[in-house]
Amino acid sequence: MPFSSAEARRALRTLPVVRLMVGVVFVSEGLQKFLLPDVRGPGRFAEIGFPAPEFFGFGVGTVEVTCGVLVLLGLYARWAAVPLALIMAGALITTKLPILLGHGFGPFGVRELDTYGFWAMMHAARTDWAMLLGALVLILAGAGPRSLDAMRRGPLV
Repeated sequence: MPFSSAEARRALRTLPVVRLMVGVVFVSEGLQKFLLPDVRGPGRFAEIGFPAPEFFGFGVGTVEVTCGVLVLLGLYARWAAVPLALIMAGALITTKLPILLGHGFGPFGVRELDTYGFWAMMHAARTDWAMLLGALVLILAGAGPRSLDAMRRGPLV
């Protein structure tokens, strides 16, 4: 059953909520990579097994803050969501796949947990999945009508 134009307009009005969710989480997490470098930044990246943890820790933090702010503003939101989706895919592979397997994966170690396997991985990955899917929504749908992207394009005819 196709959407009516009224239903489509209502669906588009939800995009600012998706932008708020994705943008706030990424800005917060990105800032923490600088504010808490041992726990969230280079220290965490070294613990996971990344080479050049300072580069990756601060680099990912910079991308998260920059793209998170762009998503919040709805400015180049589709483009800004692409690196955020890639970061989340990377997080799932490097930190959640080892939980599923119960051991390290390539250079990426597994942290000490009470249990491993599918349900432990799903629990640990809940925010990662939400952020990945939120970024994918923004890639596919754009920022919506209440955004700087929409203002930049001008009124629809």
